[in-house]
Amino acid sequence: MANKWLTLDELADYLQMSRTKLYQLARQNRIPASKIGSQWRFDRETIDQWVADSRQHRSYVHGYSPDENARLYDQAQTLVELLHHDTLFEPGSRVLEAGCGVGAQTITLAGKNPQSQLVSIDISKSSLGQAEQTIRHAGLINVQFQQADIFNLPFLESDFDHVFLCFVLEHLPEPEKALQHLIHVLKPGGTITMIEGDHGSTFFYPESDYARRAIQALVDLQASSGGNALIGRELFPMLTRLGLKQVRVSPRMVYVDNSKPQLVDGFTRKTFSAMIANVRREVLEHNLMSAEDFDRGVTDLYRTSEEDGVFCYTFFKASGLKG
Repeated sequence: MANKWLTLDELADYLQMSRTKLYQLARQNRIPASKIGSQWRFDRETIDQWVADSRQHRSYVHGYSPDENARLYDQAQTLVELLHHDTLFEPGSRVLEAGCGVGAQTITLAGKNPQSQLVSIDISKSSLGQAEQTIRHAGLINVQFQQADIFNLPFLESDFDHVFLCFVLEHLPEPEKALQHLIHVLKPGGTITMIEGDHGSTFFYPESDYARRAIQALVDLQASSGGNALIGRELFPMLTRLGLKQVRVSPRMVYVDNSKPQLVDGFTRKTFSAMIANVRREVLEHNLMSAEDFDRGVTDLYRTSEEDGVFCYTFFKASGLKG
């Protein structure tokens, strides 16, 4: 019988990841882990469940790997001020965070709104476990986690003062239907706020046709699984069709050059370029690009983080009021 507990070295072999990366993830509570004395140990069943969850939710094209979880945290921490300087809810409000994943955005929401009560839901049990670890490790006590499906919410009508979701709609085959369910549990006069990207807003220097094709391969891959990597541009008409009032969309551009080293590393390298690199296997499996061309495209994307490189991307933050 296989050992119940894996050492760090055994887990590295089991997941085919570097020992250093796994050690960092364990220290940052980004992977299910226990510390026995001075040694990290990993429960095989928990790890297996984590892997199984990733296979169940293929609509999330980026996957649920430790590398992807790390990328999500890097993205969230790099973009806190840009995306969340105005993510504020009144004290005493009850807020639903839909699709919280591993808690990359939850920690910012909870920290910026300590007097609001958050209910953070996700369909993935293992992701919720990581999110809860992250929040508890940060000492935050205003978040309740619950496993739930956006299309089958276990809440009453008008149960929440506000609803928030970030980088969720792009992965759903029926984003408007998802929003209808979320609006149903929102109180009249309450707001729903969402943040989405749009890969068509990407501009960079030096220009590269290979890099453009690699980005388009991700767009096509996401579309093949029912998602929409260009959904940012559609938020205003979508919310308007749903009958929301006071619909507002705020473009949030990330502009990166060598004068902003934190963004060069945190966004160009660790967020966007890493996101494209992480879907290599899926792109090749779907015959969207050859391995040689895709690898050159990824190399050219990382090239934009060098001294003379420039990278731009726009996120869209939208909100509406339930009448």
